[in-house]
Amino acid sequence: MEALKATGVCHAYGRGGARVDVLKDFALELAPGAFEVLMGPSGSGKSTFLHLAAGLLTCGAGTITIGGTEVTALSDSAAAKFRRRHVGVVFQGFNLLDTLTVAENVMLPVRLDHGTPNRDRLDALLAKLGLAGKAARRPTELSGGERQRVAIARALFAEPDVILADEPTGNLDVVAAKGICELLRTLNADERSAILLVTHDPVVAAAATRVHFLRDGAVAASVETQHDPALVSRRYLETYR
Repeated sequence: MEALKATGVCHAYGRGGARVDVLKDFALELAPGAFEVLMGPSGSGKSTFLHLAAGLLTCGAGTITIGGTEVTALSDSAAAKFRRRHVGVVFQGFNLLDTLTVAENVMLPVRLDHGTPNRDRLDALLAKLGLAGKAARRPTELSGGERQRVAIARALFAEPDVILADEPTGNLDVVAAKGICELLRTLNADERSAILLVTHDPVVAAAATRVHFLRDGAVAASVETQHDPALVSRRYLETYR
């Protein structure tokens, strides 16, 4: 069973003459434990697909399944409950609550689901992400790279089937971005949650094993990255020239 499968996905913004078709018959399969990337020009539908897969947008047509559950058929409330249990989402802007501590932010999805957070899991995850000793701090006391690590810890805490990461290094400097890339590769190997990441950066994309280039609302080409940013850049230029 695929960790994620999309078939015939379509989505548009606006109506009538102002309608813009962003995704058109989009298809993708992500195996359990895979680490893959979506790349493409602005407006090619990368982030839109992540939001559809997370149940944050309503799909115009087609189906998206995660771990065998058709998320596109769920109600808003059911999608939110499913997301808290089976999908981790990492946003470019971190989306942490400044009024909560690091530990409270990480455990929030489980608490919202009326579950009992595993404190041993919390301590082990914070240590793995280089956040040991910072559980009681507020996000405002952390660097940008540390805040993104907290967001990743929150996404991983419930041991989801899939992590959906939308430009997770977009607000970080080069050094912090490199650290997040290395961290994602390590976590993918250790945690075994599949990762689907959106980025414009070939260096970030090269952390994954495979990249899919979007054009005209669908996947135009897919290549193995060989963890080589130069190869990713070259194939990007070949796809969009």
